[in-house]
Amino acid sequence: MSEDLLTLTSLPLFPLGTVLFPAGVLPLRVFEVRYLDMIGKCHRAGAPFGIVALAQGHEVRTPGAPQEQLQPVGTLAHVTALEQPQPGLLLVQCRGEQRFRIDRPSQLKHGLWIADVTLLPHDVALGIPDDLQHAARALRQVHASLRVQTPDAPLPEGSAADYDDCAWVANRWCELLPLPPTTKQRLMSLDNPLMRLELVADMLSKTGIGAGEG
Repeated sequence: MSEDLLTLTSLPLFPLGTVLFPAGVLPLRVFEVRYLDMIGKCHRAGAPFGIVALAQGHEVRTPGAPQEQLQPVGTLAHVTALEQPQPGLLLVQCRGEQRFRIDRPSQLKHGLWIADVTLLPHDVALGIPDDLQHAARALRQVHASLRVQTPDAPLPEGSAADYDDCAWVANRWCELLPLPPTTKQRLMSLDNPLMRLELVADMLSKTGIGAGEG
């Protein structure tokens, strides 16, 4: 069974109240028994697990809490750093990889979710059109400012090519903007990266970010 948990036919899942985007960086504080063993096994094997947003329920199981329900699309995660400051606690940093669609989820006796999943195609690489370049320029500025103000913050490393890629720029804004998880889930689930960036640019214009540019 433990070997099967490391395959995509029985992908172990980590339900959260947030959404992980491809190439995103996500720190996790893991203390529930159902996840400690799973994260340790995935880390040792170099295998992925799935981050999936909760449609209902809470990250930590409590008596009387509503049954967990999962969103249909999640993102593969790979552990990039792991510390165990004390027994029963793991501090984990993971990186988002490919998106997947959940086909058959099931919950094991000790509470761990696993699922047979179908990997979704990687976002097509699309250059950013002129009328959306302001979103990329503003993202560069925000990232540069965050690296100065909070140098320890886990930010994705972006190349010049990344800042001219619709999906990458849209995904990074989705991580930064204070959007409801349901909105982030809808944006992450979109298969068209240009549409994702257009919707993000709309939200930016409403907040005044990048206003007056382009």
